[in-house]
Amino acid sequence: MLKTIRARILVMSAISLIFVCSLGIHYWWWMKTVQDKLFLSEQFEDLFNDILEIRRYEKNFLLYSDARSLQESHDYLQRAEQIIQTLRPDIQRVMGEEALKSFLAEFSAYKELIYRYSEANSTVSEESVREIRNHGKRLVDFTRHLLERKRQRIHKALGQSYRFPVAMLAVVTLVLVGVFRFVSTHLLTPLGILRETISRVAQGDFRPIPYECDSEDEICLLIKAFNRMSEELESNQEALIQSRKIAALGTFTAGIAHELNNPLNNIYLTAEMLLEDHEESLEPEARELVLDILNQADRAADIVKSLLDFSRSDRPTFEKVDVREVIRQTLRLVKNQLLLTGTHLEVETEEPIPPIRGHRRNLEQVFLNLFLNAIQAMPQGGEITVRLSCDGKMVRIDVADTGMGIRPEDLEHIFEPFYTTKGVGRGTGLGLSVSYSLIRKHGGHIEVQSQVGAGTTFSVFLPVLDPETETKADDEGSHGEAVAPGRP
Repeated sequence: MLKTIRARILVMSAISLIFVCSLGIHYWWWMKTVQDKLFLSEQFEDLFNDILEIRRYEKNFLLYSDARSLQESHDYLQRAEQIIQTLRPDIQRVMGEEALKSFLAEFSAYKELIYRYSEANSTVSEESVREIRNHGKRLVDFTRHLLERKRQRIHKALGQSYRFPVAMLAVVTLVLVGVFRFVSTHLLTPLGILRETISRVAQGDFRPIPYECDSEDEICLLIKAFNRMSEELESNQEALIQSRKIAALGTFTAGIAHELNNPLNNIYLTAEMLLEDHEESLEPEARELVLDILNQADRAADIVKSLLDFSRSDRPTFEKVDVREVIRQTLRLVKNQLLLTGTHLEVETEEPIPPIRGHRRNLEQVFLNLFLNAIQAMPQGGEITVRLSCDGKMVRIDVADTGMGIRPEDLEHIFEPFYTTKGVGRGTGLGLSVSYSLIRKHGGHIEVQSQVGAGTTFSVFLPVLDPETETKADDEGSHGEAVAPGRP
């Protein structure tokens, strides 16, 4: 039931508070009992002193035969009798019922003798003297024994009260040890592991926290959340590295492309003018060389154009786009290539596919690159399957082919500029890099799965158009670049 540390701390605090209050109440009751015992002991001592005073007057009477001495003892007899009646239950509890009856009988007999011989003309026989002394002695012995026993009980209670703080200290120590173990086990240890793991993450080590916990307290939830964050960081690390590479290469290639553009134009124009002005006088071999110059210049111009597209940092105007229409329009562009290679293409669409915010020409360029790559991966023909689906937040477009596949060591480099697995003269290695950059500008990402000999699947993820911004998309263009929610 106590799943969270907060609940456990509250319960432990409540139990500790109840325990401390119970100890306080118990100790107060104990000290109150000792105080009552001390007060009762004082009353027993008063009774003992009154008996001694009565016996003092008794001795004066027996020594001097002065009846007035016995008369003066009447006040002490009355006080003693009153104390006996008040403390009768306490005397019975301390000495027992039989001893109390015997004491009361002795006191009554002694009192009767004192009152009898208090008369001035009374004569006291030797036998009466012995009887008075015996009764008085027994009264003194009883009250002295009563007082001693009460003091013993008080000392015993005080001895127990001394042990009480020791026992309380032992219990509090055990509670503190339990609290320390709980804090050390459930708080300090996992927090220490978390601190070490954060240090490792700062150094690029995204391994999860090696701490097993099945509960649902705050620490376990924190560790589980941190492990999920580590997984996301690890999965996005490649995307971050790729983005940095592309940003650096984009800056570098932009300068090169602009510098190459003018010389290439001059070469192309010069070769074209040479062909137009001297076409009839050129020998076939020379004419072929000029045409080769034109073809290679044109090819170099295409490469420069791709470099400029790759490095372009402008922010296109986004609008409401139907992805299905973009796919259909792009398929018209590759219709001839599909027929020539004998490739069969099938489109599978889930309904409904919501619109997105994007740049139609850029998206057509992305899917054109993916379709051409799939066709070129199957020179002998094959199957291309385009699947469109949506999970409510992202529109997913899968382009799967049955071609030769991509080797695992090449997968991590396919989005890098100028990296290609095609033969010499068949690709510049910029198609996927440009596609990757364009999809990132749309706030999406690209994933790829491939198995050698079984085919490759490129998955493009694009965010669904937010209904709240749909009106703005119709009136304004989007001039911001979204952050990709996933890895390439």
